[in-house]
Amino acid sequence: MVQYNANLSEYKIITILGQCFDGRAAVHLAKHLPTGQMVAVKKINMDKIKCDASLVEVEIVLTKQLQHQNIITYHISFISGQDLCIVSPLFSYGSCRDLINQHFNEGLPEQAIITILRDLLDALNYLHRKGFIHRAIRASHILVSSSGKACLAGLRYSCPLINNGRWQKTIHSFPSNTEKNLNWLSPELLEQNLVGYNEKSDLYSVGMVICELANGCEPFAGMPKTLMLTEKVRGCTPQLLDCSTVPRDENGDCSGGDCDISPKIVNRRFSDDLHEMAALCLNRDPFERPSASQLLSHPIFKTIKKSLPLRDLLKPALPLSDKVAFNSDDVEDLDTDFSQLEIYSCEWDFE
Repeated sequence: MVQYNANLSEYKIITILGQCFDGRAAVHLAKHLPTGQMVAVKKINMDKIKCDASLVEVEIVLTKQLQHQNIITYHISFISGQDLCIVSPLFSYGSCRDLINQHFNEGLPEQAIITILRDLLDALNYLHRKGFIHRAIRASHILVSSSGKACLAGLRYSCPLINNGRWQKTIHSFPSNTEKNLNWLSPELLEQNLVGYNEKSDLYSVGMVICELANGCEPFAGMPKTLMLTEKVRGCTPQLLDCSTVPRDENGDCSGGDCDISPKIVNRRFSDDLHEMAALCLNRDPFERPSASQLLSHPIFKTIKKSLPLRDLLKPALPLSDKVAFNSDDVEDLDTDFSQLEIYSCEWDFE
């Protein structure tokens, strides 16, 4: 078993992968010198994130409590000077949002979506059985390893369903500092009324992620927050964009003179099962939404056995280790120019 120590000198910082907390913290690609393994090291200046320090504490404590192959783990966390350092496995494909931004602007292949969705629901089923609601499910919080395993991150926004030893049927608290997650949150969570919400609110977010992965952007993107809330409360249901949902005129063209939807989107066709999966998750009534456990029994997941591995489905995207190999004559030393590796825009688990 690999031993990770609370000593920053054991981690050779290679380059920065991205920033978080509005530039007050950063995630670095690093080499664990005792083993030679590549890891991610998040360095957070605690003096600069005083308002968000409680979120970091929640995330570290909860991550230690959870052990599931599809939920992010931390090797170790420790203080070094003014920084809190968190060492985690390196997810070489970055987040699903990174994959969309860099390679799949119009959405991922359907089989890749189904494979990622299965891992996400496995993680959620475990999390809900443990008595937690995630409250921040989005593509940038779903990380993909070099082996093609999807892992759920972003646990800092979660909340417990168990209070004083009793399982609460509903929750009324609103997640703090969650502005960047609003588009993915369920209408019942956003309403903040006396009815409250429960773990089914996470399943609505799963439906939003299905649309995000399939369409290349989340529903309600660019819409004013108040209008987004109004649309959700009214029961506006986002859809997967394909030939069955994009309106066309009598000439077969995308309707609307200024329509800028690409021909690829207009002409593609997602399966009825994927459309149904998104619709089930996005049901306005949380009582009508299936649980994560129920969704895992959906026939759509039978196709995974006949599908290519996720690594093949994500081509031309390459894991970071392969990018290094293509850009360095001496991979073991890792003293190379990383400026061409397109790793500075990563979004995984940063906000």
